[in-house]
Formats: sequence, C-alpha cells, structure tokens
Amino acid sequence: MARGENIVRHTQAPPTRAATAVYVTLAAQILSLGALVLFETTRGRSLAAQLAAFGGRPRGAEAEAVVGAVTTFAVLMMVMAGTTIAAAAAYATWLVRARQVRDRSALAGPVAAAWLMPGVNLIAPVILVDDVWRAAEPPRERLGRWRLTLAGWWLSWLATLALVTIRLPLDSSAGDLTGVGPLELACAAVAAALCAATVHEITHVQRAALVRGPRREGAETPAGDQAAEAATTTVRT
Repeated sequence: MARGENIVRHTQAPPTRAATAVYVTLAAQILSLGALVLFETTRGRSLAAQLAAFGGRPRGAEAEAVVGAVTTFAVLMMVMAGTTIAAAAAYATWLVRARQVRDRSALAGPVAAAWLMPGVNLIAPVILVDDVWRAAEPPRERLGRWRLTLAGWWLSWLATLALVTIRLPLDSSAGDLTGVGPLELACAAVAAALCAATVHEITHVQRAALVRGPRREGAETPAGDQAAEAATTTVRT
C-alpha cells in the first residue's frame, strides 16, 4: 500500500493554471501600483495641498476643481486593492495545490497559518515554499540558483513590507496622498518578479518529476539491503 500510495502522489500533475494566474495577477498588481505612483508623482502632492486648503471638504467651484483628480485617485486605490487581493488569492491557491502534488491529502490550513499568523509569517512562508521545491526531488545542481532566488524573493518582500508598514506611517513630512513612491514600486516589482520566478521553478521541477516518474525502490535502497533482498529472492527460487 505504501508503494502504491507513493506512486499516486508522484503522478499528480502540477498546477500550471494556478501558476499562470499568479503571474497574471502579480503583473496586474505591479502595473496598478505603478499607475498609483505615477499619479502621486505628477498630481498627488498638489492634490493633497488643495484638499488640505479646502479643509478636506471642498464645495462648489472648489469641488469642481479637484473632483476629477479625486475620482482618479479613488479608482487607482480600488484597482490597487483589488489586484493585491487577487494576487494573494491566486498565490495561496497555487501554493495549496503545489503542496498537493506530492501529497493529495495536504490541507490549506498550514498555508493560511504560515501567511496570517503574526511573527510566524516572517519566516514560515519561505520555509513552506522551500519544502514544496525539495519535495519534487530536483537535481542537486539547481540548488544554488534556487537558494539565491528564494532568498532574494523573501528579502525583497520583507523590504517592501517594511517600507509600507513602517517607513510610510513615520514619514509625516512628505505631504503626499499615500506616500508611495518609486522606492516602494521598485521593491515591490523585484519581489513580484522573484516570487514569479519561484513559482516557475517549482512548476518546472514538478513537471520534471512527473515525466521522470516515481523513484524506483532500488534507487533509495542501501547496498546492504539490496544484497539481502537479492539473496532472499535466490533462496525462494
């Protein structure tokens, strides 16, 4: 039963559609963030100054002067929020399914806990992703590049998180609408690109494992055990 179960686990196809959804939503997220940063750079500071001068509630002619810019800003914020939620959902779906390639009984709970538990989510997700990669039993020569990609993704993600949650709230002298600028965009773009690279790498090694098929039992059996098994077979015959 254990041998048959092992074969079933190895022959499940990798979630290529879920991986494609990750690529698309990450690209949409960065594009929406870029649009927001562009608006901040060209119009944000002046719009913030106008709203401050109007006391936050412009009326009459004052409202007509800023209504277009305020509407544009509101739409950009909604698109940014929507693409961020979509990217998070697509990535979580992919990660759950990628774990199930190795073990169909793998639950979504560990993925949710790794990303949502405060403190734990600073280290657990990268360990979880690394476990998925190693479970596909990739060639050893891919290990060095995988470690660089994984570390780069996680460090750039932590840098983005620090910029958004720590630096922006403390930077009260900027005078912008959100404070998001080219630095945050650059960090987020690097994190998204490397995140997509880790998804692509895991999808690649899982495809290779599917083509290769499950490892033969003898490949993992020590020499002494193989000799004993051969001797037993000879005696039986």
